[in-house]
Amino acid sequence: MAERNYAAVLYGPKDLRVVEWPIPEIGDKDVLIKMECVGICGSDVKLYQAGRCGLETLVDPIVIGHEGAGYVAKVGSKVDALKVGDRVAIEPTQPCRACEMCKQGRYNVCDEPGYCATSGGDGNLTTYYKHVADFCHRIPENLSMEEGAAVQPVAIAIHACNRAGIKLGTDLVIFGAGPIGVLCAQAARAMGATKILITDVVQSRLDAAKTMGVDLTLLTEGQTDKQTADTIVRLMGCRPHVTIDACGFASAQRVAMMVTRTGGVVTIVGIGGETTELPLSGAVLREVDIRGSYRIANTYPAALAAVSKGVIDLAPFITHHFPLERAREAIDYASTGQAMKIIIHVQK
Repeated sequence: MAERNYAAVLYGPKDLRVVEWPIPEIGDKDVLIKMECVGICGSDVKLYQAGRCGLETLVDPIVIGHEGAGYVAKVGSKVDALKVGDRVAIEPTQPCRACEMCKQGRYNVCDEPGYCATSGGDGNLTTYYKHVADFCHRIPENLSMEEGAAVQPVAIAIHACNRAGIKLGTDLVIFGAGPIGVLCAQAARAMGATKILITDVVQSRLDAAKTMGVDLTLLTEGQTDKQTADTIVRLMGCRPHVTIDACGFASAQRVAMMVTRTGGVVTIVGIGGETTELPLSGAVLREVDIRGSYRIANTYPAALAAVSKGVIDLAPFITHHFPLERAREAIDYASTGQAMKIIIHVQK
């Protein structure tokens, strides 16, 4: 191809550069995508700031970004479901399909996943990106490329709510009013949750969450765990059936285990430290289920449908825009916590 390829490459903590990068060669089952929009995620920020996020540690330079959408530019010889020119949202995984978890349909916990912007593969904040075709989803005609990129965290939120067992009548508390927390609230509402409270340490995030389907908000800055738990019960008028940690802070996980009602469910989707001190016995003796929620499993079609039908509105969720050449500025701004969702526009 005649065009040059450029990518946002992370070489080390706080060392992000936009550089010329090879155009990838596709295989028989792959497509080459000319990227249009890529969202900045909290995991991108953590990897940029510290060189690690969860179990992932930066060893070699990698292209960042895993919330992407673009046009199919080239298709492999065995690809029938997509054609050149199709607009696609990229589900950012390429599982092995052969391990026990993949065979059970739980490809999000694949033994050897090829996930965007990890040791398993480069990300998609680049002009041209290669991906396996059957994890590229056509974007409905009524959605923009920006919405196509922002569907990725919607799919994460739906998976988290599935893991939590949200249903009609669920009383829910969410810890963290960032993008995932707010989208968990919207997804839970669509699934039948009747009362939703969300907490955060930043008032502006709570104000934004209040406009996006949350019933109650709680600023937890300066409160002890017990004060937070007591205030939640007072505001809710009950202990919640389900709590979701969408921030990864140890304090949130502790309060979740304290406040969730007997027989309820704590779901942890936020990525925190390797070790955390928790009041586990009190939760276990009340048969509180503690469940992890990791990435995405079989929820991309549902996420696209929910946004296309207006069940989840991404318009107020997408708050800031940057061009590719200002990728470092964009991720620095995301680090401040003042943006809900930043979209980087790859094409000029």
